[in-house]
Amino acid sequence: MSQDRHIPFEAPVVDHLSVRVVVDSRHELILPKADHSHVHIEHVGMIPGQHMTTLAGEWGLSLHLESTAGGHKAAYLLDFGYTPEILNRNFALLNIDPARLNGLILSHGHRDHYGGLEGFVARHRNEMGDDLNLYVGAEEAFHVRWVPAGQPPPGEEPEMLPWGAPDRDSLVAHEVAPVCCDGPRALAGAFTTGYIERDSFEEVTGGTKLEVPDHFSEAERRGELVFDSHPEEHATCYLVRGRGLVVISSCGHAGIVNSVRTAMAVAGTDRLHAVIGGFHLGLAKPDYIEFTIDELEKLEPDVVVPMHCTGEPFIEAMRRRMPERLVRSFLGTRISFGV
Repeated sequence: MSQDRHIPFEAPVVDHLSVRVVVDSRHELILPKADHSHVHIEHVGMIPGQHMTTLAGEWGLSLHLESTAGGHKAAYLLDFGYTPEILNRNFALLNIDPARLNGLILSHGHRDHYGGLEGFVARHRNEMGDDLNLYVGAEEAFHVRWVPAGQPPPGEEPEMLPWGAPDRDSLVAHEVAPVCCDGPRALAGAFTTGYIERDSFEEVTGGTKLEVPDHFSEAERRGELVFDSHPEEHATCYLVRGRGLVVISSCGHAGIVNSVRTAMAVAGTDRLHAVIGGFHLGLAKPDYIEFTIDELEKLEPDVVVPMHCTGEPFIEAMRRRMPERLVRSFLGTRISFGV
């Protein structure tokens, strides 16, 4: 059931939060020590006891979130990268304990975010707690997405290929309960925004089409593919005591400004501490990127941590316009907020 946005929502507050990159595209073995006035940054180079191997990157994202409130710890795995091989490899190398996970969160239904889910659950389910939920934004997270097969000739529509969907039956068989968060929902320490309002200049991006479930034939299926507006996308957020709101947007198909504004409205705060994740601006035009930074600047975040699909043009623009707020992350990086 949706949470009525006119009903007050009380977001949980944490004393400390750490966000660790488990899967992303880039790993740097040699990095200088990083520091920032608002956050603590730990990069990972050579892993002690694992000097014959390294973390592995792929297109996709997975983040380990760990918070503390009143001495009680809570942890979630947000998204699962493209493949279970990379997710499970990095999860083990980073020595993350699956038994401490309070739940799993899927930001939206793209394979580069759910692809490692089934293999991760199959490998680690016996180590995790009995009551384990997968939090999704809406039922559309389980609908098949279709992607273009390539660049079509001018004036022609691209051929579309199926990109799959999370396997609900497999999850249920492993005693993982899907929970839809189409409205704001408090978790242990964290909260999800539910549906992200689309009320800024931003356009929904992504390039996928959505399969309508009730089809009968191949021809009808091809005709029933619809534009993917990502109604299932939600952001994962934390209110950090004394610092403000941390918004984690895994891909930002609904727009990073829309995501942040929705999170701030849900939490009832105008104090924005950090914006983290994928912003889906890799192919955005320069003017669109500049306008996005204009709007982010008005929201006054202390730090901005671009990942995954954000794109180098945005990062370069941030270096030019808000260098003191830009924090870079790589595979294994842990960024800590609060005491």
